[in-house]
Amino acid sequence: MAAPLFIIGTERSGSNLLRLILDAHPGIVVPHPPHLVRYFLRLQSLYGDLGNDARFAALVGDMLALVAAHIHPWPWMPTAADVLARAPERSVFGVYLAVHEALRAHSGKGRWGCKSTFMVEHIEAVRARCPGARFLWLFRDARDVAASSKESVFSAFTPALSARLWLRQQEAALAAEGPDMLRVRYEDLVADPEASVRRICAFLDEPFHAGMLQWFAGEEASRSAALSESWANTAAPMQVSRLRRYRRDLDDTEVGDVEEEAGAMLAELGYPLDQPGRPPLSRFRAWLRELRWAWRDDLLWLRVELRSGRKDRNVGRRRRRYWLMWRIRMRLVLLGR
Repeated sequence: MAAPLFIIGTERSGSNLLRLILDAHPGIVVPHPPHLVRYFLRLQSLYGDLGNDARFAALVGDMLALVAAHIHPWPWMPTAADVLARAPERSVFGVYLAVHEALRAHSGKGRWGCKSTFMVEHIEAVRARCPGARFLWLFRDARDVAASSKESVFSAFTPALSARLWLRQQEAALAAEGPDMLRVRYEDLVADPEASVRRICAFLDEPFHAGMLQWFAGEEASRSAALSESWANTAAPMQVSRLRRYRRDLDDTEVGDVEEEAGAMLAELGYPLDQPGRPPLSRFRAWLRELRWAWRDDLLWLRVELRSGRKDRNVGRRRRRYWLMWRIRMRLVLLGR
């Protein structure tokens, strides 16, 4: 059994595309992520002593409830008994690893992967628990990420705020970069899929399979595309038209805002700036701009949510997930278990 792989970086960078490509490999299973670590690591201390069987069982039950409520339903669910037996430690990380290992065993494949890009914040924790793990640092031009994020229910909406998140996550990946991490540039993946996928397979010590390039024809791609407008492109071949989309979908001010927030990292990763040397604002004008960004983010959120309510099949599951996590937190805070 090979060590797991992790797709890290920023949402709206092609991570669903890369997940489906890897999941099409006959030896790798990469489920759509319920983001178990992201949701539960912040709550772990509220469960108390996880050496206590009842408290650890409560954590396992809650984390499995999140998997069951996931906005992209898993075709198979592990049982609590299976997870309890497989957990290598009594922690959120232990349950997370056990859930994925149970899925791998059920799939009959030799390796599992995780597409929760937020794991970029936990690289060292993964290294400590998963010797031999491999990381695919997937990145995309922050301006294109910002353009895509304006339409997605899963991201910051205002380009400048999207750029701040992008910057923070690329900085985390860059700081943790090592021989177990491969840079995967979205633009290269789209421009030459076969060369990029062969390079990824070589890094993972896995044989290349031509079927990986037909990811869009599989059942998993069709299910994903049908659930949310944000994932509609996962059931289509590579779309070169998606490259440099910011020049169509962002105005000059928005492009400048993104470059002001993330320009140094854009240059570090090989993306030339359109507006270098933008003059800084006064403190007062910068403060007013922050207010405008926050106000605009709320308006864009409302617009995207209204559109999602009309077009997305999983909008109800997104709301159920929100209330599930709210109930879990309230129970832990109020009852202490």
